[in-house]
Amino acid sequence: MKAIRLKAPGGTDQLEYIELATPTIAVGEVLIRVKAISVNPIDVKTRAGQGLYGMIKIQNPLIIGWDISGEVVETRSESFTVGDQVFGMINFPGHGKSYAEYVAAPASQLALKPATVSHDEAAAATLTALTVWQALVEKAQVNAGQNVLVHAAAGGVGHLAVQLAKHLGAHVTGTSSGANKEFILSLGADKHIDYHRYDWTNSLNEFDFVLDTIGGDNLDRSVDVVRKGGMVISISTGISNETAEKAKQKGVNAFFMLVQSNGDDMQQVASLLESGALRVHVFKSFPFSEMAAAHHQVESGRTVGKVVVTV
Repeated sequence: MKAIRLKAPGGTDQLEYIELATPTIAVGEVLIRVKAISVNPIDVKTRAGQGLYGMIKIQNPLIIGWDISGEVVETRSESFTVGDQVFGMINFPGHGKSYAEYVAAPASQLALKPATVSHDEAAAATLTALTVWQALVEKAQVNAGQNVLVHAAAGGVGHLAVQLAKHLGAHVTGTSSGANKEFILSLGADKHIDYHRYDWTNSLNEFDFVLDTIGGDNLDRSVDVVRKGGMVISISTGISNETAEKAKQKGVNAFFMLVQSNGDDMQQVASLLESGALRVHVFKSFPFSEMAAAHHQVESGRTVGKVVVTV
């Protein structure tokens, strides 16, 4: 089978196409013929030697990527049968090995792909949608009537967070550049903030929950605008000691969250996709031969929604 190996941390020139034997599967796993792969910022960071690189660098061959949608062609699990169309985030955080034509995956990390969505859309609704589910539902327990702020609301995680928060009954505000205002409002957001022009002191103590997908100084602003007893979750960077102390003094729960592979959560995502509560926006799709171009698109910071690669 064809696969893409990361030769060494660095630029996209370190992504090398190689031939490998098709993976063998263990008890509890299925073999998936991959139809689509989602490319995330964590892929780009890991390729560059950051992200999860330190955790998986001893793997040989090192094949990055975690998000897939495809067809089961072999199974050693009672959960799925040959021919099932499935999707999921594989072994995250760990060695996902999704940049390949075939992937061996734990059945416990997968869900059946709804017939109403394409493989491209399903692959795009893996890491991002799981992040949103685990942050808003499991951690923050967002409910009706709360005020929720989603940073970078036009991005891969952000555009799904807006939709899920609305589905949960929250009043949702999304941030982005002014160019993406209409897109964010079309997702169901009640209010848009152009972060280039906004005076954050006007929103002090306004929100019950903030999902910060940016990090850095944005975390400080997020703590400023959350009411006492509210919550800030960062999925981009850890919380500095200074920001943690600021949050503590204010009575705000602020922490970093790393998404985890979870088949039960994946099934929740599948239900939301099937019902139409979540709609994935695929910004651009690249062929497997153009993985480098997909990485460059993600690195550009100008992606609305998600980037996928078809296999």
